[in-house]
Amino acid sequence: MTPPLFDSHLHTPLCGHATGHPREYARAALDAGLSGICFTDHMPMPAWYDAPWRMRQDQLAEYVDTVREVQAEYAGRLTVRLGLEADFHPGTERFVERVLGSHEWDYVIGSVHYLGAWGFDNPEYSAEYDERDLGGLYRDYYALVEGAARTGLFDAVGHLDLPKKFGHRDTEGYAALHALDVVAEQGLSLDFNTAGWRKPVAEAYPAPNLTRAAAERGIGFVLGSDAHRPEEVGYRFTDALKELHDLGARVVTYAGRIRHG
Repeated sequence: MTPPLFDSHLHTPLCGHATGHPREYARAALDAGLSGICFTDHMPMPAWYDAPWRMRQDQLAEYVDTVREVQAEYAGRLTVRLGLEADFHPGTERFVERVLGSHEWDYVIGSVHYLGAWGFDNPEYSAEYDERDLGGLYRDYYALVEGAARTGLFDAVGHLDLPKKFGHRDTEGYAALHALDVVAEQGLSLDFNTAGWRKPVAEAYPAPNLTRAAAERGIGFVLGSDAHRPEEVGYRFTDALKELHDLGARVVTYAGRIRHG
């Protein structure tokens, strides 16, 4: 029996850099033959942090209400769940904890998008890679991933090897394995994020060697397209499932912050 297929990494226009009403994402999911979706838009953060790329705190209720409306509209045809992509940025944990306590979420992704003040996955600032030592960059990044895993705030780590986005690959690898040890110890899952196949690196997050290493540690994977447009829902999920199967990894989903699968 084929397990229900969910896309559990979807955004909405409230983040400021996505298009399409959530019901269009739901329609696209049905058309793609999915069983369900989970919206995980970029959660509000303190006003000084990354403001153009996420919803404001005064938009959070609108986000919840809109997803609930789509949930009701598609009841019996498509399972629609409510989640967030949260950020781990040291010093903001109490703020994040308050937001996560404000509603009943199904699934919360914890992602690292910044090294200090540098938004390293933003194409506008990709030239900064030329100024950095890649080994040190990845060591610093995976130290933050470990910190995120240890907070107890998140269900999964988002796009594990995100700094490779523009083709700057980790040349050492051991910091990633240390991070996977912590993810496993803390009982978290990993976002298997097919958006990497749409980026210059042309590889899903995480890379096959890290996916295998995670599977060996018993870590589950949550499928996500990281869609910012309806047509990206379920992007290359057939390829994703094949890769996960071939690497001995298992697919899980979340409902009410409880892992299934």
